[in-house]
Amino acid sequence: MAKQSIFGRISTLVRANINAAIDSAEDPQKMLDQLVRDYTNNIADAESAIAETIGNLRLLERDHQEDVQAAAEWGNKALAASRKADELRTAGHTADADKFDNLAKIALQRQISEESQAKAAEPQIAAQTEVVDKLKDGLNGMKGKLEELKAKRSELLARAKVAEAQNKVHDAVKSVNVLDPTSELGRFEDKIRRQEALAQGKAELAASSLDAQFESLEDVGELTEVEARLAALKAGGAAAVTQKPAAQAIDAPTAPYTP
Repeated sequence: MAKQSIFGRISTLVRANINAAIDSAEDPQKMLDQLVRDYTNNIADAESAIAETIGNLRLLERDHQEDVQAAAEWGNKALAASRKADELRTAGHTADADKFDNLAKIALQRQISEESQAKAAEPQIAAQTEVVDKLKDGLNGMKGKLEELKAKRSELLARAKVAEAQNKVHDAVKSVNVLDPTSELGRFEDKIRRQEALAQGKAELAASSLDAQFESLEDVGELTEVEARLAALKAGGAAAVTQKPAAQAIDAPTAPYTP
């Protein structure tokens, strides 16, 4: 029963569809790791069971060989006893001859017994040999599946690393995309634009304030002119208020003063 059980387990594992198992797994890497462990453990169990089966087969073969050898030896003893009986009978020693004939019969009976045991063991040896051969083939198949599993695991790990590297590159490229308003550079640029706009507003505000100051200076200048003319009016009369060009003052005749 144990042999059939281990043989069934080996057959099941060898027939297992690894690709289908990977496709249906939520986490292929964890599933492959578990399969590698399961296959490794099952291979160890199979090797132990096969070693025991082979050991039993070798015991059967050794016993069979001993039975065959024993049958041959009893056959030789029967032949020797029969010849001795013939020699004694020829010499006229009938009683002694009968004794050796009886020994020959005993030897022949032992030979027949050993031959029967050897013959009975032959089907068992043949069946056990077939089982061992199948177990060996199954074990080799399991080892092949284990190598396939390890190769699949290595492939998945390599693909996972490549995918991780690609994702990192894509994330890095995305993070420095200046056209993307959500990127760090985009937000920094927006902040600078707001600062520039604030500075421009302050500059315009400062300019408008300077214009107002200069306008007030012009008003002050006009008031100063008025005061100066008033002082001149008080000091020199109306002529001081109405200023004419110098050329007109030279060419025009001096009018008499009429109060």
